[in-house]
Amino acid sequence: MRSPRRGNAFEQAEAAFKAATKKNEPMPKAPVTPPAGKEMVSLRLDRDVLAHFQDDGPGWQARINAALRAAAGLDPA
Repeated sequence: MRSPRRGNAFEQAEAAFKAATKKNEPMPKAPVTPPAGKEMVSLRLDRDVLAHFQDDGPGWQARINAALRAAAGLDPA
């Protein structure tokens, strides 16, 4: 004798899909704020200049900022 089935194949697949795609409770997002004294801007740079700073990997934005500070004479001596 066969054991009783729980719904047809479509219902079983639907239940499995719902279980697999069930969203967890959303985690509260921390507000995204730039570091103090920084401002987000849009800046167009020559591709080779950008590549020069990006070649050393992460931190390229800080390196550009340091180069601009030095060029503007804003670094303490």
